[in-house]
Amino acid sequence: MTTARSTAPGPAPLSLWKRWAPTFWFLVVIAVVVWAMTGMKSYTVKWSEAWPSTVNIVKLMVRADWPYTPTLLAKLLETVQMALLGTLLASILAIPFGFLASRNMGKKLSGFGKMMLNAIRAFPEIILAIIFIKGVGPGPLAGIMAMGIHSIGMLGKLYAESVEAIDKGPTEAMLSVGANRIQQIWFGVVPQVLPEFSSYALYRFEINSRAATILGIVGAGGIGTDLIFAIQQRVWSRVGIILLGIIVVVTAIDLGSGWLRKKLV
Repeated sequence: MTTARSTAPGPAPLSLWKRWAPTFWFLVVIAVVVWAMTGMKSYTVKWSEAWPSTVNIVKLMVRADWPYTPTLLAKLLETVQMALLGTLLASILAIPFGFLASRNMGKKLSGFGKMMLNAIRAFPEIILAIIFIKGVGPGPLAGIMAMGIHSIGMLGKLYAESVEAIDKGPTEAMLSVGANRIQQIWFGVVPQVLPEFSSYALYRFEINSRAATILGIVGAGGIGTDLIFAIQQRVWSRVGIILLGIIVVVTAIDLGSGWLRKKLV
């Protein structure tokens, strides 16, 4: 009795590239890391000297400067106000940039709009703060302007993505009944993107509340100014209570903003 042999093709053998691709990319990552480390200078750390000094600083920070609390609360309030005003400025000014950079609204100008947003995002807040300090002087106004301008780059990009993802049905229906371009945007596009715009603005407010604490280091108002002075003067008990206040405020803003964003989206 003859046994019939199966003529069905078996699984194709893996190609050489597919077999060795994970190893290749692993070696590439290792090579890039080694290349990056060659530009770093190695310093010998004297742990026997650094560790006792670090422990002593932490002990002094734990002894918080409680009499400083009224001033701390006022500075934290100023920091939150800076973040709020900077975010409000950016959330409004980013709207035309978002529509300009979107492919379905800006059309031929979308590339130019994206390029402008990339250029705005290229400058960190602290660099903009230094520039504005030279123009308007030290204080919260420089910090507000720095956060506002920098935030336009991020919010404009997110706004553009939201506009590009809209349902075209409402705008096409309005076009069929004779609505002009402005009416299509106001009644067909804005209601769709407004919840996402608000959610992105709240998320940016979370980021700016942290950035505002740093901008004060260069003189742009807020709690950062007192923090850098306390560090320079080695008043570690004041540094401790300032850091505690920043942690409490940032945590409260994150929780509140997260709750609001869940309600909006």
